[in-house]
Formats: sequence, structure tokens, C-alpha cells
Amino acid sequence: MTRRLPLAPGLALAALLMVSQQAIAAGKVAPGAFDEAVALYEDHQYEEARKVAEKLAAGGNMEAQAMMGVLYENGRGVEKDPLKAAQWYGKAAKQGHAGAMFALAMLQMNGKLGKKDPAAALRWAEEAARRGHVAAQYNCGLLYMGVGGMKPDWKRAAYWFRRAAQKGFARAQYNLGVLYATGKGVEKDFTAASEWFKRAALAGLPQAAQEYGYLVFRGQGVAKSEKIGAQWLRYAALSGNALAQQRLARLHAAGRGVAKKPVEAAKWYLLAKRGGRQDAWLDLFMKHLTPEQMKKARELAGRFRPTRMRKISHPARKGKGSLPAGGPKHHKARARDRTKGK
Repeated sequence: MTRRLPLAPGLALAALLMVSQQAIAAGKVAPGAFDEAVALYEDHQYEEARKVAEKLAAGGNMEAQAMMGVLYENGRGVEKDPLKAAQWYGKAAKQGHAGAMFALAMLQMNGKLGKKDPAAALRWAEEAARRGHVAAQYNCGLLYMGVGGMKPDWKRAAYWFRRAAQKGFARAQYNLGVLYATGKGVEKDFTAASEWFKRAALAGLPQAAQEYGYLVFRGQGVAKSEKIGAQWLRYAALSGNALAQQRLARLHAAGRGVAKKPVEAAKWYLLAKRGGRQDAWLDLFMKHLTPEQMKKARELAGRFRPTRMRKISHPARKGKGSLPAGGPKHHKARARDRTKGK
């Protein structure tokens, strides 16, 4: 199986501006003292937010220090300056602010301070991860996996992906599924792989839906069903996943799990090629189509617009256009196909 592992998500203010109960109890943060700065920031009044936050930050408020880091990193209300951002994040991190630790890790990981430093990124990420920061746990997994140039440590990668996956972090669930499917850092186990892919797919991750559909279609680690596997592949294909589009094209060409529809097969393959997927078997298949069939396929491909996968929160609910939640023993539970964008 060909897999692309999701990388680090973008840094958001919400990941930083979390006042800990311990900090309040210790008297480092006064309840409500930071509310005005947050309100101004959320109202896009960045310069005013900076004025309020800067006074609080100078007085030792770690949440305000973290906000100052965000402002300087993104150039909001001030001139963009990653070095000053790092200084403010560092002040908050020294007080135990996990979000600021994670922000420092991302600056080092992305090379915004001059050059990429995966070792420094890992130190800060693990500090945040040990404090329960889920995105930091996920990024620890990436770093131990070798992202950034470090020597891979697959067992440590699996450990941190599992920590984040157990808290519902979809990208970590997907990556843990990949490790189980390939036997890296854990014992190879397609049943475990299918379960983690399914969880990430239900959370709305297209590549997870593609991988889960593939396992269901083949019956690896999960009850085999070509029809249900094809449904999951279609779900991923509708989101624009090129590999799922390629596989769905093959299914429509051969009539496996879906109706045999040459035009539909051609449409999906045209879309897959647009996404960089090539398939010699499908190239040969396309040569046998009539000019009319190819014209229709191109029209359909031209009208295609990817729809964002959404979280399936009611896997047992049935309805028109439903998709299966699946499971190691059966596939009776089904869920609504929520492919329209939010």
C-alpha cells in the first residue's frame, strides 16, 4: 500500500491560550485578566490586543506571553519577527506553558529561526507532550519517525502516536494504523491497523477512509466485503484523494464491488491522473473506450468538485447514501455519507 503520512498541523492561537488551573492556583494568572486581550484578538483588533497582552506579559502572565509569541510569529499588530516570537514563547515555556513549548518546537521544526533543528524541536515537543499536549504528542511521533532528518525510532514513534490516537487525534490514529500495517515499531497486525484506520476515517480523514476501504475490500484484518470496501473508497475519492480515485476507477472498469461502468471508470481515472496517479492497466482500458464515452468522461471529470469529508458521529444510523462503519467481525452498522463541506 502506498501511504502519505499527514504532517504537523498549523499552529492556532487556541492551542496556546489555555489558562491552567495550576497557574491560577499558584497566583501566576488572575482569572479574567486575559479576557480582554483574547476578545480583541478574536475581533481581529491585533494592535489593541498587543497593547493589553504586552502589559500582562511584562508582569509575568504566561498566557499573555504566549499570545505575544503568536502575534510576533504571524505579524499581527506587530512586524513579523520569529526571533521575538521565540523569546516570548520561551518566557511562557519556562513557566510550564505546554502550548508555548509546542510553538517553540514548531519554530525549530519548520526552520523559522534560521535553520531546521529537529533535535531542539523534539526536546520542546516532548516537554509539551509529557504535559498532555495532544498535537505535541503527534509531532513527537513524526520526529521519531524521521521527519526532519532524525534517525527513525519506530517504537518511540508508535508510543507517541498511540498517546495522541487514544485522545481522538485523527492523524495520529491514521499513522498508528500505518505502523501496524507495515510492522514498524509494533508487531504487524492488520486487525489493529483496520481499527485505527476506521477511527480516523470516521473522524473525517480521507486517506484513512481510503486505507480502511482497501483493507475491507481485501478482507485484511476485517471482514471482507468488496461492496463496503468500494463504498469507503468512493467516500475518499469524493474528497479528492487521488489514490482512492485510481482504485475506484479500477473497480468500475472491472465491476467489482460496484456496477461495471466504463464512463464512470474513465472519469475517476482522469481525476486520479490529475492528482498525479498513473496506472498502466487503466491506460490500456481507456484505449478501448469509444470517442463518445471519453467525451462524457471528460465532461464529468470537468464538473467534479471535491467535497470535504466530515466526521461521522452516528455510525449506527442508516439513511440514503449511507456508508459503513465496519468492524473486525461484521459490517452491519452503517453511517450517513457526509461529504458536503462545512
